Amino acid sequence: MPTTAKSNNKVTGNLGEDIAAATLEKQGYTIVTRNYRRRYGEIDLIVKKGNRLYFVEVKARKSRDFGNPLESITPRKQKIIYRVAQGYLQEHPACGEMEFGFLGVGILFGKNGEYHIEIVEDYFM
Repeated sequence: MPTTAKSNNKVTGNLGEDIAAATLEKQGYTIVTRNYRRRYGEIDLIVKKGNRLYFVEVKARKSRDFGNPLESITPRKQKIIYRVAQGYLQEHPACGEMEFGFLGVGILFGKNGEYHIEIVEDYFM
């Protein structure tokens, strides 16, 4: 089966989400869920730290040809994430007592399996 750009992007995205989850756990975050979906969108990771719940968007790239990975979290994408986060909070009323925020995670892959990860708390609101 030939490899397509779309399947390569999916592999890169999945690897990026795995790296983001592992890095966040090392930094004291607890993974609540991965790939939370609603009919109008998806959130890559939902994590918590202390009494704060974070909705996480992960962007992974193999090069800077299209800019910094975090730059691809457009205002339109932010609105979708916010709407999906509201749906999650409605489905999980116990979380309503928690503060919440949004993390942007950008991962840039280099050669030989190297990567650079950037985690920005409250990347957008």
